[in-house]
Amino acid sequence: MVCYPTFGGSGVVATELGVALAERGHEVHFITYKQPVRLDLISPNIYFHEVQVPQYPLFKYQPYELALSSKLVDMVRYYGIDMMHVHYAIPHAYAGYMAKKMLEDEGIIIPMVTTLHGTDITLVGNHPHYKPAVTFSINNSDKVTSVSESLKKDTLRLFSINNEIDVVPNFIDMKKHENTYTDCQRDLMALPEERIITHVSNLRPVKRIIDIVRIFAKIQEDIPSKLLIVGEGPEREPAQELVDSLGLTQKVVFLGNSNEVDKILCFSDLFLLPSEKESFGLAALEAMASGVPVISSNAGGLAEVNTHGISGYLSNIGDVDDMAKNAISILKDDETLARFKQQAKAAAAKFDTNNIVPFYEEIYVQALNKTLVK
Repeated sequence: MVCYPTFGGSGVVATELGVALAERGHEVHFITYKQPVRLDLISPNIYFHEVQVPQYPLFKYQPYELALSSKLVDMVRYYGIDMMHVHYAIPHAYAGYMAKKMLEDEGIIIPMVTTLHGTDITLVGNHPHYKPAVTFSINNSDKVTSVSESLKKDTLRLFSINNEIDVVPNFIDMKKHENTYTDCQRDLMALPEERIITHVSNLRPVKRIIDIVRIFAKIQEDIPSKLLIVGEGPEREPAQELVDSLGLTQKVVFLGNSNEVDKILCFSDLFLLPSEKESFGLAALEAMASGVPVISSNAGGLAEVNTHGISGYLSNIGDVDDMAKNAISILKDDETLARFKQQAKAAAAKFDTNNIVPFYEEIYVQALNKTLVK
């Protein structure tokens, strides 16, 4: 399992997939430059191998792809690994392909599954400097998956792909989102009469953090509320400046990166995700699994996750007024809010780990069979 080990969605999904596969009896090896943030427990079926990149003054940029592909070769040799699953096209699919070719010279044939997650296709991967390598890597993968129909369409539109792409949505372990807290300590964040509105992301411009503040300001005019913003990123400072200029400093809390998102969602009443681009919307799914309805844009794959009028509402990108209106309609009374909370949790259940992971297992079998035919 090759992935980024950070808080981003691709790394989270890859880690959760590896853990789920290990629980189902598979031996899983994570290969990346540090232990993934969601990989809290090392079980008998889970291994972590750190990719180390020697620092040479000759290089302006250290060659991580070379170090990764070499590490993959070494681990496949040593552990007899049967399958590579690389998450996020850049640079993992390219490094995986190079590892495949090096191993072939030794008579070792190993299939590679590539999962496309979003900005590796729509933003970074589509850059002219990377596009030929990304196209080549996708077309030379044994199996390719994308996390939504929307992302699959974007991939076929932006790249010259002659490989089949299977859609396997992101997933969530519903058991981990059962409310086991006897006291969510909601009173630490808000007064009893206040609603709690939450956003979780890496606070990049694509997440439209300024829109979140403006939506909250409109909600606050009608309904006493608190806004919790979880994460770190370039939009934090301008968002804080806007909060101060609107006189909302006492109503908005910037929590930074947190490993207690589940606890934060425990006492949240509404989740905001007005993104400009969103290949799937894993943060929205995690909120829904915790029984938190979602107000989102209709960008990318969000409409495949957030069901309009059921788990929350969808609006056009940038339509702050409509998002605020929809939010108020959910938060206006306890009965309506309770209904949406229940509906959000039920909508999330179809993405439960037990429903999705078998699709990956089937794809692994197909990739292995494809390699045997070759």
